[in-house]
Amino acid sequence: MNYLVEEKHAGERIDKFLVGVMDNVSRTDVQKLIAAGEVKVGGVVSPKNFRVEAGMVVVVDKVPEKEASTLEPENIPLDIVYEDDDIVVLNKPRNLVVHPGNGVQNGTLAAGLLYHFKENLSAVNGPLRPGIVHRLDKDTPGLMVVAKNDAAHRHLAHQLETRTLHRTYNALVWGHPRDLEGTIDAPIGRNPKNRLKMAVVSDGKPSRTHFVAKKFFAFATLLELQLESGRTHQIRVHSRYMGHPVVGDPLYDGRDGCLNRVSPLMKDIAAKVLEIAPAQLLQAVKIELIHPTTGKKMKFKVPLEKPFEQVLKLLKKECPMDAPVYDDEDEGFRDFDPEMRYFEEEEEFDDEEPLALFPEEVAPYKERKTRAQRFAERAANAANRKAKAAERKRIKQEKAARKRGIAPEDFVQPGYEPTIDPDLL
Repeated sequence: MNYLVEEKHAGERIDKFLVGVMDNVSRTDVQKLIAAGEVKVGGVVSPKNFRVEAGMVVVVDKVPEKEASTLEPENIPLDIVYEDDDIVVLNKPRNLVVHPGNGVQNGTLAAGLLYHFKENLSAVNGPLRPGIVHRLDKDTPGLMVVAKNDAAHRHLAHQLETRTLHRTYNALVWGHPRDLEGTIDAPIGRNPKNRLKMAVVSDGKPSRTHFVAKKFFAFATLLELQLESGRTHQIRVHSRYMGHPVVGDPLYDGRDGCLNRVSPLMKDIAAKVLEIAPAQLLQAVKIELIHPTTGKKMKFKVPLEKPFEQVLKLLKKECPMDAPVYDDEDEGFRDFDPEMRYFEEEEEFDDEEPLALFPEEVAPYKERKTRAQRFAERAANAANRKAKAAERKRIKQEKAARKRGIAPEDFVQPGYEPTIDPDLL
């Protein structure tokens, strides 16, 4: 297939150009074709970052064949917040997988969408992901936007790419982050020690998470977070990376192991929190987007799910606190030491690694001095100061004596009586 580059597409990356002119292909499909050498410009295989110019002809030797859909519609209840001819905004419940994969074929949100909207869904991401623009983890509830046609899908995908579609999350994390607000900028990739998990790795994809601390409790903090990128498990990985895993997270050290970091007086309350939390206390509570057809800005918000709200009520009643105060200005996020920032493959990964949940746990232990030691130290310091003062005074008097013409060997320090030779008496 040959595709002529028009003036309006000049300067675009070749993968983006092909997604716009080819039918029923995703950007992933196009990138696979480029990697396989199936895309050529002027008879030369195109690199993935090549930018097209007006008048060029892009040749695609092999058009990808879409896999046959094995997705069957299922009558799964949907909590629809908003719907029109182009988009659907829904509140995904906890414990619902978004689309088939990783051994899960039935009971997915995609199957429910196919049942309720039939053919009125975009096909950009293939038959197994009808209308799916972005995802949420199985145990992460909250707002999602679904595209009902290909044009709306591409418009929403462009908003995700240009960061004009904003997703806001609430998360309860263990401990208290050093800063009231900030950005976690650390690349995320597959964990080399456990392929079911993600981790901060040196060769991972760029990932940025912005956070603001909203409420503080004795052993936890409620954060509001926004994603600048959309990596798998991004908030959960970044929270664990800065030493404050999401409360209840079974995959990233957010459950029983953190009880050992809680004060004994608060341990029963923390255990009660984990009983209420079915999994990670993380929810997509707000989404802001530009409507693909009208161009109007739209904002949607949902309340916290029941378990999350129950935990916050319990903490507010039993252990509220003001914003923590830090005395040591040098302390910060535990893992932001440049020498420890990245998870390298040759390193041993320790799931039992202690977490810096509280500032005082980061500082090294200092042995308290006895009263006698402190007294002796003060006496030594006083004697040292007295000796230095006497030396300064002597030097000053010697300088004054030289000005009066007294030779250094004849100078007698005031207050000092020299020995008298008995023969002179």
